[in-house]
Amino acid sequence: MQGRTNYTQEELDHCRTAVDQQLAAYNELVKAVASAAADKKISSALTAFEAPFFNNMTLVLDRYFVHRLRTVTGKDGNPLNEVEMLCDSLMNNEGILRGTNVINFIPGQSVLKLDIGDPISLTAEQFGRLSAAFFTEIERKFLQADGAAMKRM
Repeated sequence: MQGRTNYTQEELDHCRTAVDQQLAAYNELVKAVASAAADKKISSALTAFEAPFFNNMTLVLDRYFVHRLRTVTGKDGNPLNEVEMLCDSLMNNEGILRGTNVINFIPGQSVLKLDIGDPISLTAEQFGRLSAAFFTEIERKFLQADGAAMKRM
C-alpha cells in the first residue's frame, strides 16, 4: 500500500462504526459486571481487562489509517502522532511510552499527558478522549473532499 494523503468519508465512517461497536460491547460488559458487583472476582476481572482492551483498541484505531503520510500528519505532537507513538511503544517497547526523533512530542500538550517512560495502560475514559481527538484530526487533515480524486504517494 502506498502512503495516503487523504481518506474518504466512507473509510472514516467505517472505522468509527467498528470502534463504536467495540465500545458498546465493552459498555455492556461493564453493565453486566455492575449488576454482579457483589462478586469481587468478576469486578477484578473487568479491571484487569480494561487496560489491555483499550491498549489494543488504540492499535485498532491506528490500523485503519496506518498509511497516512508524515507530510500531512506533521511532526508536532498532534493526536495522530500521539497514537502512532503509543502504538509503536505498545508493539516494540513493552508498553512503555518512548519518544522519537521525528515527532516533537510535548506531554503537557498531548491528549493523555503521558510522559516518555510512562507505562501505557489506557482506561475507557482515556481511550474515549484519545479516539475523539484522533477522529477530529483525521477529519481535519485527511478527509477527502467529495468528488476529489484519491491521492496516493
